Amino acid sequence: MKIKFELNNREYNCNTFRPIDLSIPLLFNQEQPNTYNVARASAKAYSTGEFIGDTRQGGGCNFEEYRLIPHCNGTHTECVGHISLERIAVNSILKESFIPSTLITVNPEKAFDTNDIYIPEKSEEDMMITKFILSEKLEFADRDFLEGLIIRTLPNSDSKKYRRYMDYLPPFFSIDAMEYIRKLNVKHLLMDIPSVDRAFDDGKLSTHHIFWDIPMDSKEADIHDHSMNTITEMIYAPDEVEDGLYLMNIQIPDFVSDAAPSRVFIYEIN
Repeated sequence: MKIKFELNNREYNCNTFRPIDLSIPLLFNQEQPNTYNVARASAKAYSTGEFIGDTRQGGGCNFEEYRLIPHCNGTHTECVGHISLERIAVNSILKESFIPSTLITVNPEKAFDTNDIYIPEKSEEDMMITKFILSEKLEFADRDFLEGLIIRTLPNSDSKKYRRYMDYLPPFFSIDAMEYIRKLNVKHLLMDIPSVDRAFDDGKLSTHHIFWDIPMDSKEADIHDHSMNTITEMIYAPDEVEDGLYLMNIQIPDFVSDAAPSRVFIYEIN
């Protein structure tokens, strides 16, 4: 299907028959990305009495039970409920069918090579996505296409599809970088790392707090008036997908939870 849409009095065309999938398929019981060394996402046939939900074991149909931790087992989308006392669900926030978005590629730098700050303090092994790195890519970006910001980090090996992140600590965003993203009014932030924050940060989640407009020392969010922004982590954008402007669709199951597994499609724009 070809669609035509208008943004700020400019017309664009998009072919929805040519989606680019930025999500990592979740292979239950097989190789999959993992952070914090949690249990692997798994599936097993349901069985009770004489019933077995597996056609390979003589059952009439396949009827499986799934176990996963969305935040740790693969591509997922989360909302402010991830850090708030209030149980705010991502399915109540992610409503847009199509999101005008920009894809950029960045090369994180050593934290001690930049004046950008982080809370808690930076350490020597930290690699950060800094304000300077982002501003180089986004200073002249089309603001109409910054409702969604998709960030691909270098190096971009396809091992991101099954990487164990406790063996390979990923980069994260500096305080300055996340404040810059907020000033750009980005509503949906996507990246190919497992968190916008450092893996071990004393539970501060400082850049999460900035993006969702919650004070650093608070977990309070108004149940009726809170951030409608989302963060999608552990995507994968192959090298052949060019930086530029896209129309994006984020799909999630109707989970009443702070996060849910997600599938992300982007569409080229003419």
